[in-house]
Amino acid sequence: MKILRHILSALMVILIAVMAAGTVIERFHGSDFALSHVYGSWWFAALWALAAVGMVVLLIVKKAWKRPVVCTLHVAVLLILLGALLTKLTGQHGEMTLQPGTAASQFTIDENGTSHEVVLPFTLTLDRFEVETYPGTHSPMDFVSYLKITDSGKQTDAKISMNHILKYRHYRFYQSDYDEEGNSVLAVAHDPWGTGVTYAGYLLLLAGMVGMFFDRKGQFRTLLQKTSGKAALLLVLITAGFMIPARAADKPRTLPAESADKMGQMYVLYKGRVCPLQTMAKDFTTKICGNARYRGYTPEQVLSGWLFYPGDWEKEPMFKIKGDFVRETLGINGKYARLTDLYDLSGESKAGAAAQSLPMGDPRRKKFSAADEKFQLINMLYNGKLLKMFPHADSLRDVTWYTQNDQLPVDISDDEYLFIRKQLSLCQEYVVMGDFKALDEVFEKTKIYQEKYSLGQVPSKAQYRAERLYNRLTAGKWLAIATILMGLVCFAAAMFSLGKGRQLNRHVRRAAVAWTAGLSVFLALLFVLRWVAGGHVPMAGSFDSMNLLALSIGIITLLLMRRHEMALPAGLLMMGFVLLVQMMGGSNPPVTHLMPVLTSPLLSLHVTVIMIAYALLFFIMLNGITAVFIRLTKPQNIHYMGHLQDLSQLLLYPAVALLAAGIFIGAVWANISWGTYWSWDPKEVWALITLMVYLFPLHSRQLPIFQKPTFYHLYTILAFLSVLITYFGVNLILGGMHSYA
Repeated sequence: MKILRHILSALMVILIAVMAAGTVIERFHGSDFALSHVYGSWWFAALWALAAVGMVVLLIVKKAWKRPVVCTLHVAVLLILLGALLTKLTGQHGEMTLQPGTAASQFTIDENGTSHEVVLPFTLTLDRFEVETYPGTHSPMDFVSYLKITDSGKQTDAKISMNHILKYRHYRFYQSDYDEEGNSVLAVAHDPWGTGVTYAGYLLLLAGMVGMFFDRKGQFRTLLQKTSGKAALLLVLITAGFMIPARAADKPRTLPAESADKMGQMYVLYKGRVCPLQTMAKDFTTKICGNARYRGYTPEQVLSGWLFYPGDWEKEPMFKIKGDFVRETLGINGKYARLTDLYDLSGESKAGAAAQSLPMGDPRRKKFSAADEKFQLINMLYNGKLLKMFPHADSLRDVTWYTQNDQLPVDISDDEYLFIRKQLSLCQEYVVMGDFKALDEVFEKTKIYQEKYSLGQVPSKAQYRAERLYNRLTAGKWLAIATILMGLVCFAAAMFSLGKGRQLNRHVRRAAVAWTAGLSVFLALLFVLRWVAGGHVPMAGSFDSMNLLALSIGIITLLLMRRHEMALPAGLLMMGFVLLVQMMGGSNPPVTHLMPVLTSPLLSLHVTVIMIAYALLFFIMLNGITAVFIRLTKPQNIHYMGHLQDLSQLLLYPAVALLAAGIFIGAVWANISWGTYWSWDPKEVWALITLMVYLFPLHSRQLPIFQKPTFYHLYTILAFLSVLITYFGVNLILGGMHSYA
């Protein structure tokens, strides 16, 4: 039995290594190459088959049927592997294009670089295809195909849209794309056996994971009783210095805060959606200088300054330029440039020319392009392309938003024409005169004009107010830094109390609890405001997922602190660093409409479950660092390592369960959205690798080496690298359809 366990462990390690190598191969040779040479190869399938056979033998030898929960979990895994095999052997995935009024009964499958046609036992005829847009915009909200199914002389009407698939005779049709001729492109999936068996495995796995927490003879219940009264979590001190440069030069002119706020209350068509001008102003300022505020000015003041006092702002060193080689090329001293530093004598962008001179694969090209993007943003403001503020409805009540300099439709009324052409000139006249009261009236009348001529296709009052409040509430890096400092203070107090054999100072504890609770409420409020303003659950991007991760950490901290008081410094430090990464990665992105496929509630559930799992694994990693820290600095307290191991093992059960649940929820979402529950995308692969990495310490009874505290904690520290690669490495390096910035 011991030899069998070693063989299974070795197979798991080999599979992890092969899958990790596969993601690297895909990065350099493409997904088709990785699928054909790694994931779709016979030897890769043979490795999984050997692992499945070994698992069956081990279950029989150990008479696993005597422990229903353990048996259920392992049988579920076997069913999932069997389902994957059936999908590979019997499943068909392809694509078909439907032309209006033309019957089609074939779809195309691409396998190993060759294509062939598969005949359907029925025909599909497209009646019409429609692109449904968000109100007041031309951004697609949904793609809808209306068609007829002809089978044995009988016709049936059907409708296919994003997240609404057509199922007919074991075939599934998904709305994939469309073209300019009005043709509808459908993804076709035919998997009569694999999907059902796989889903049965998912359900059985869910049942087993629930049973794991209630099994009286299970290790989780034993650990729960063992750690109930012991304070366990400690943290290693991680310090970071933050230098905030200050400039004492005279400030550039801008509108008074009240007038700038009035300006921000108007509407604008921005990134495919109608929103308050305040939102665009915040993104405009953040894009240029890296922060939503500049030298005490609000975003609206920054935008209005560039609009009405360009001479002052062109001399302002506020363009944050990244890359020493970029700054050297542009002739910039320091991290910030003036607008005049970004263009040459002919008025062309220096960074844009430098980017064009480099080959596509050169990593420097991206840095130059980022600098050029800031320059082009100002150009768009100057030439009037940025402010699409004037709606006009045609005879079909289709609303289009125009800028002041756009070519206006011929059927526009004289009043509308004059208002659009003269609005900005009138504003500039009042600015020169210093008549800001009259300027405010123009802004108010413009907002009334927008609501009238957009035929009411502007955000609802609730959405508008939520977005305005969200824009005012979102904080910068100071919140993350303050949270980290609070965590360090709490940690230092905890270490002092531990050395004295006392509990954490009550004043420090109260302050830490208040900060954690307040920050959690604040993050929850931001979550709700983004939900209301955007009209969808905010979980699709890196900013949203990091916000949810920080909120999850806060909630877990508040739940753990009663039994494990030292969770407070751990939680504060983790929340601080997560927020810091969030802000550094692109603070305050716009609240944009989602692609139709991202509006599924399964996506929200998938992200929520995964983020909570990551938060728990983060706790386990810091718990391991604490244990190593104690091992090196306080050998007389070596017994604490055992307590910390018990706590980590306790948290590992829900962490692994949630991670597994998140993976199969994501698989179901993918299957509903585009017809395949597993595509070997780098994000999927590394999520599976992370799950497999954390399964080893979960089997500590079968693998005695994990019963040694020092090895256990070192392993959990290194294991967290898989989480970092899954979340950050895929996004920044490996790419794939799941990567996002």
